[in-house]
Amino acid sequence: AVTKVVPGDHVVMSFGSCGRCPSCLDAEPAYCYNADHFGCTRPEGEHYLSADGEPVHGDFFNQSSFATHAIGQERGIVKVRKDAPLELLGPLGCGIQTGAGTVLNVFKMKPGQTLAVFGAGSLGLSAVMAAKLSGASRIIAIDLHPRRLQLATELGATEVIEAGGGPVATRILDLVPHGVNFSFDTSGVASVMNDAIDSLAPHGTFCFATAPLDGSDLVLPLRPLMKNRKIRGQMEGSSNPEVFIPKLVDLFMQGQFPFDRLARFYDFDDIAQAIHDSETGETVKPILRMG
Repeated sequence: AVTKVVPGDHVVMSFGSCGRCPSCLDAEPAYCYNADHFGCTRPEGEHYLSADGEPVHGDFFNQSSFATHAIGQERGIVKVRKDAPLELLGPLGCGIQTGAGTVLNVFKMKPGQTLAVFGAGSLGLSAVMAAKLSGASRIIAIDLHPRRLQLATELGATEVIEAGGGPVATRILDLVPHGVNFSFDTSGVASVMNDAIDSLAPHGTFCFATAPLDGSDLVLPLRPLMKNRKIRGQMEGSSNPEVFIPKLVDLFMQGQFPFDRLARFYDFDDIAQAIHDSETGETVKPILRMG
């Protein structure tokens, strides 16, 4: 039986986890041993739905919800305060908590440290806002779309670089000669990841949010890593959503994490336009209104 929420509660759907494995028991549900986030199944390997006797792979990160109703997992449901605008909170369950969590949970940035963010979409801009919260002295945003770079500046980036105008790592080192403390890639492009690594200072850390979709490998020169530069993978910003999502909501309500600046609402019938606007950089985070 479900016990953590009751009818009428306001909730956000986040990623699922089993609650029994070593990661879950250590409050690290993003690294659940049994979750098959990309395989679109429940942690037990089962499917929620079927059509004509065949399983429907419709459970991406246990939070797929392009419908008026969705079947969720209790551990992935997060209760939130009722005075927050509920229709705006859905993106907190995945991309926004991933970007903010990379800065706050993975990097644990301290005042005065420096960050380069590769990609100014919802993940990257969430990282920018979190870095500003952390007191970062330099926040460099890199993207192809001038509109998104302008928004990055408004949200806290101290410098922006429009990709395509020369080697990005060299341009970052022109701004921060010894390199940045942290770099974060949201693109999943191997060549961009190499730029992110090359922009690091000694002792710096590079983190990526997604792997190359074409399955290509990341080729690493080892000599630069000998200066204690580190490469980290992560999922969902290493977040415990039960704790982290309410924290982000509180920060938003206090005016310190204005993720509403990323959002634009579309009727579900306009989903094709929403996708187009996202791909062209016109919109950062499309939110679909159902029905």
